[in-house]
Amino acid sequence: MAATKRIMVTGGAGFLGSHLCHRLIADGHDVLCVDNFYTGTRENILGLYDNPRFEFLRHDVTFPLYVEVDEIYNLACPASPVHYQHDPVQTTKTSVHGAINMLGLAKRLNAKILQASTSEVYGDPSVHPQTEAYTGNVNPIGPRGCYDEGKRCAETLFFDYYRQHQLNIRVARIFNTYGPRMLPDDGRVVSNFIVQALKGEPITLYGDGSQTRSFCYVDDLIDGLIGLMGASDDVTGPMNLGNPGEFTIRALAEKVITLTGAKSTLVEQPLPADDPLQRCPDISFAQEAINWQPGITLDQGLEKTIDYFRGVVDG
Repeated sequence: MAATKRIMVTGGAGFLGSHLCHRLIADGHDVLCVDNFYTGTRENILGLYDNPRFEFLRHDVTFPLYVEVDEIYNLACPASPVHYQHDPVQTTKTSVHGAINMLGLAKRLNAKILQASTSEVYGDPSVHPQTEAYTGNVNPIGPRGCYDEGKRCAETLFFDYYRQHQLNIRVARIFNTYGPRMLPDDGRVVSNFIVQALKGEPITLYGDGSQTRSFCYVDDLIDGLIGLMGASDDVTGPMNLGNPGEFTIRALAEKVITLTGAKSTLVEQPLPADDPLQRCPDISFAQEAINWQPGITLDQGLEKTIDYFRGVVDG
């Protein structure tokens, strides 16, 4: 068994962060979960409080933090448009100030640090599928800029610390991920559709539903994050992590209706500003560098996610 490490996960009570905390503890590590509960919830980590390997610290990463750890996963930032647009200034601060504070901590400790970046750094892409070499098409002054540009600036900071201070960094560009512990009201398409279907409500399509996304089940994504963190030191990223299976939003809605047995109809609404029309990762680098690719199909993952939401949503 690998040696026990002291690992900090910022945003550790969130959707992805809580899955990562559970997985790292199952792998025998000591975990310090840091979260300010802006979008994370205590319920996501309730099962860990009694574990002697788990420690929770309520803290906002826009302020410095002084702890002793071996590795840092920096996942702190609201990731759904509903939440990151609610307080866009704070969203940018979380990405930028949070990155500065966590990088400073990693530099002091000589700790390895991973940044949870996003496919949103590509904006509305003119290249398809998106490779890591594509530098993006982002609107810096639009309503999504607080998240998109905040994450792009965080990547800049990570690579400047790498070049200037020889810091051991990893940057993961995460594509659409779904699974249990998503918030029912977070505005992301998978949770939106499942909640609407379980309630018997019409399913809302923005535009005609022809825009495409790729959907990665959370367990696969966590495998990718841990694989990237454990890779050799020359594998800094950025690395696309997502499922290259591409589906239209309309096809996703139809799958959800079928799997839930709902009688929901489809209703079209105007497309939000700067909403990407295509989103699909090229994962060749992840396949080659860390031998990673998703193993859970969309139908399998949706069934697990629907089962979770049946226990959360009152129909």
